[in-house]
Amino acid sequence: MPENFDVYQFLRAVIRQNAEEMRSFFEPDAKIFWSNTKEMFTVDEYIRANCEYPGKWNGEIERVDVIEGYEKRVVFVARVWNTEGYTAHSVSFIDFGDTENELIQYLDEYWSDIAEPPEWRKKMNIGKIMDYRTVR
Repeated sequence: MPENFDVYQFLRAVIRQNAEEMRSFFEPDAKIFWSNTKEMFTVDEYIRANCEYPGKWNGEIERVDVIEGYEKRVVFVARVWNTEGYTAHSVSFIDFGDTENELIQYLDEYWSDIAEPPEWRKKMNIGKIMDYRTVR
């Protein structure tokens, strides 16, 4: 991961819906992908989608990994929640490209709601409910 990039500060900017701070992390021509919903965004569109998302948000990074052999790529997992009780995990793949600015060129984000197991799996009587914050 580039030395000047702070993944924790990036998530804070997104959670706080701080448009100008979010913009400072991206190359102007960066591409952002939300594959769960088959969407691709420009930086401005991504910032708008985040800043106009309803509710007050909070979040924390649970894991950060730099992909071995690819010092310009990083993956992080965050837990995000709002005041209405919605909670999700996001997995973000950041690629800084070949730029010298150490700014995001590509961002792939995958979102998953934190919810109860589906009824069909409960009927199988396998697994158990975990406290994902204390598993490790």
